[in-house]
Amino acid sequence: MEHERTAADPAQRQRSLRFSKLPERVRPEDTVEERPAVPHDTLSGAYNPDWWLIRMGGL
Repeated sequence: MEHERTAADPAQRQRSLRFSKLPERVRPEDTVEERPAVPHDTLSGAYNPDWWLIRMGGL
């Protein structure tokens, strides 16, 4: 039993070139951006480190 090799059409060749290898590996460190949700306002003195405690009724 012989296997015949068929010529692939141009679209099939494009797909095989595009999907023939895995994409480059992305490190987990490169997927995270760390920055504060709200910028710290030191000029007006509006920052209160105990805000969460006051807001939740702890004081």
